[in-house]
Amino acid sequence: MSFTQVPELPFKEFQPGAKARFIHTGTMTFAYWEMKAGLDFAMHQHPHEQVAHVLEGKFELTVGNETRILEPGVVAVIPGGVVHGGRSITDCLLLDVFTPEREDYKI
Repeated sequence: MSFTQVPELPFKEFQPGAKARFIHTGTMTFAYWEMKAGLDFAMHQHPHEQVAHVLEGKFELTVGNETRILEPGVVAVIPGGVVHGGRSITDCLLLDVFTPEREDYKI
């Protein structure tokens, strides 16, 4: 077993105002996102199953043909291969968990 201090992990910036810290376990990736309000994330898909959890703020998420506003305590489960995208309504802190690991998110 190992322990990690999330605030000590390095950030990877994906676009201005959207950056994340990552933990990779060998079977999963945990992505801790910090996002500014008003950012768009184009519809996309990947083979990874994803669980999206808003820790702070509001995020609009579209999965397939369904759109919801995610706030703290609301979780979305996105099966692998399903098209999804969204936008940050406010400044947000999010946790995305992916399985299998996201090789493209390794720093």
